[in-house]
Amino acid sequence: MRKITLLCFVWVTAFNNLHAQQIEINKIKSHITFLASDELKGRGTGTEDELKAANYIAEQFKDIKLIPKGEKGTYLQKYEFTEPANPHATVDTNGRKRELTNVIGYLDNKAAYTIIIGAHYDHLGLGHDGNSLDANPKDKIHNGADDNASGTAGVIELARYYANNNIKEAYNFLFICFSGEELGLFGSKKYCENPAMPLTDVNMMINMDMVGRLEPQSKKLMVYGVGTAPEFVDIISSIKTDMNVMTDSSGVGPSDHTSFYLKDIPVLHFFTGQHSDYHKPGDDTEKINFEGEEEVLQFIISIISQVEKLPKLKFLKTRSSKSDTPAFKVTLGIMPDYMFGGVGVHVDGVTDGKPAHKAGLKQGDVIVKLGEYTIKDMQSYMEALSKFKKGDTTTVQVLRGNDLVEGKITF
Repeated sequence: MRKITLLCFVWVTAFNNLHAQQIEINKIKSHITFLASDELKGRGTGTEDELKAANYIAEQFKDIKLIPKGEKGTYLQKYEFTEPANPHATVDTNGRKRELTNVIGYLDNKAAYTIIIGAHYDHLGLGHDGNSLDANPKDKIHNGADDNASGTAGVIELARYYANNNIKEAYNFLFICFSGEELGLFGSKKYCENPAMPLTDVNMMINMDMVGRLEPQSKKLMVYGVGTAPEFVDIISSIKTDMNVMTDSSGVGPSDHTSFYLKDIPVLHFFTGQHSDYHKPGDDTEKINFEGEEEVLQFIISIISQVEKLPKLKFLKTRSSKSDTPAFKVTLGIMPDYMFGGVGVHVDGVTDGKPAHKAGLKQGDVIVKLGEYTIKDMQSYMEALSKFKKGDTTTVQVLRGNDLVEGKITF
């Protein structure tokens, strides 16, 4: 009888441990649904609505029983941002001060080093800051379900996972949701200037920005920063997944991992791809692939489990995307598909009223020539753009299916 009881106890314990270690899709959905609801009016940077989102995240961290690592025993790290003149803004905010808020929680495993898992939670609000791609953005709610309620939900769910998996991990975890990303990575920069722990104690930083639109057919996942530590390429290639994982070595990019890379910390940045709702009011919850995001989070967990077997990672400098990018003063008004593997630049979306829209370019076109310049990839596309100035007219050639189509572009 005693033996049977012991076996039952072991079985129940194992079952409970297994259950506690699962990523829960319904929780991902619940977080995104709230954060991207009209109630929060797009979580505009430094607004009262963004603060509601910050308080929601703090409540989740409290429920998970993370240790507060903000100010005065709270989860909130507040800082001021003074707005410069912005000719693209739909309202005059020059010189106005905004209070921005990072949300920070800590899981202490009594380890020597810490892994940071982060994402920005601010978005475009009512389209006043001049960064919307909608033709007439003013006073339209930009809910930002993918950008970046999806990444924020990922941080919360990974925090719950690691706090409740009944395993003493080899690293501590610091979970950070950043404000100010949409205006220039201000939240992550501010954290790196005022860290909750010495940055030398950080083993790596994982960033999620737009991880909610894994395309069901292609299943492309982009992982940036694989060149920032010697082990990353081998770790990622060793993990079995049915996702089509594409990698880029650079530690510099247009999201919060860059702030940590610039402090000599290995980084990985996860992204499921550009889409036509990017920075537009149509980025809504019903378009999120919740099962796809769960796959991304499981992939991240698998990476961390491999990292935990290793000593502290060695930081490597990579090529700088910023320094390699030529300066240009004109744009076509397209959203490129950064995960396109063919020749040319694949158009993932066209902004109304911009040169590409006026020239008749369509989603799905592949740009192969701009004026006299052949377009092979994003680098050659940006180099070609740098040759033109506002008011110039030239030709553009695109592949549309099997047809080569030419049109006129005026910048």
